[in-house]
Amino acid sequence: MPRFSIKKEKEEFESKLIDLARTARIMAGGRRFSFRAVVIMGNRKGKVGVGVGKGQDVSIAIEKANRDGKRNVINVPIINNTIPYQSEAKYKSAKVLLKPRREGGIIAGGPLRVICEFSGIPNITGKIIGKTKNKLSNARAAILALKKIKS
Repeated sequence: MPRFSIKKEKEEFESKLIDLARTARIMAGGRRFSFRAVVIMGNRKGKVGVGVGKGQDVSIAIEKANRDGKRNVINVPIINNTIPYQSEAKYKSAKVLLKPRREGGIIAGGPLRVICEFSGIPNITGKIIGKTKNKLSNARAAILALKKIKS
């Protein structure tokens, strides 16, 4: 019988599928299809991550994306129910701007909104400045912008 017990705090993450794409490669017998899933996950208490998974089946791709999302979780500093200061980031052709907000909820669109909700920031203004509509690139740019913020 062990003298001490290790109680591991299990953090339950919520996840949301934001993009599902069918990709194809040409083989000798014709096209081979696979799926790419992009998942955003967070615990609404300051932790959020983006995961990408590829697989022959949709469920396999989503499962892989969830595992990848848990591996790539970051901590977000939240002060007075918002971020401490303005942050801007660029990932490939996606460019994102995050601004602190006194009160009034989350004003952001697309994957940016989901990331802010799952990170637990109640008041924030976000804007996708880049020209790309790619949800994965926009999500990664938002994660980079949140990573730049130091508490």
